[in-house]
Amino acid sequence: MSALALALVLSAAFVHATWNYFLKRSGGGTVFVWWFAMLSAVIYAPLAFAVVWWTQPALGWMHFGLMFASAVLHTAYYMLLDRGYRTGDLSLVYPLARGSGPLITVLCAVLLLQERPSVVAVVGALLICGGAVLLTGNLQRLRERGSLPAVGFALLTGGMIASYTLVDKIAVAAYLVPPILQDWAANLGRVLLMTPLALRLQGELLPTWRRAKKAIIAVAVLCPLSYILVLTAMVFTPVSYVAPAREISILVATVMGTQLLAEGDAARRLTAAGTMVAGIVCLAIG
Repeated sequence: MSALALALVLSAAFVHATWNYFLKRSGGGTVFVWWFAMLSAVIYAPLAFAVVWWTQPALGWMHFGLMFASAVLHTAYYMLLDRGYRTGDLSLVYPLARGSGPLITVLCAVLLLQERPSVVAVVGALLICGGAVLLTGNLQRLRERGSLPAVGFALLTGGMIASYTLVDKIAVAAYLVPPILQDWAANLGRVLLMTPLALRLQGELLPTWRRAKKAIIAVAVLCPLSYILVLTAMVFTPVSYVAPAREISILVATVMGTQLLAEGDAARRLTAAGTMVAGIVCLAIG
């Protein structure tokens, strides 16, 4: 992985963990997800249109199909992630979701895209995923705390991460869809898909905005930014390298959970964090 790609991915990791912190702290909810999707589509529309005007990409049915597929998968991702945060800790749900996602992504990239990551890179991916699992603790403790549903939502979220990562990799690398346009189209599609749900909950629209306006705005800005950085890296870097490397965000989110949300158990999580740092080093030299 090049230095530029690694810089993009690590920057994205910090931004990604930050917006997840805001989502968890706000209390989330379907209406919250709809609000920040709509604001993201509005905020980034001028940039997306400018990119289209400047690059004038040749867009056909396959391009629009990939954008729609990304919108569907991202909608499922955000809904599952939100449900996970409403039933479990940030330092539980985030590591499980982000740790399972790259492992699935690497397997699919090898099987479907014929990518061949080096042995060192594969070891790095496994170290990152192993560190994420270590962060979650044991199942008995989760059962006692009533957090097993959160584990289920987190693993389903990981499946969505793997799915949209591969779809978006194909879009930006094989079909040359500009990364900003791909992300903006997914945001717009999410708004369209979620609007019927938001209208059913229209009594919550204004109360949610008043309650969490600052968090909504923060997530609306940071969420697309984190993924645009990742998509840019994927234009010239194999997805089997990018997907695991961005999971250093697990370390950032865990620090936020333990220090800012008082979720505790720092010793085990620091050990797991060291494992993930080793994985990042393997990816960087692989």
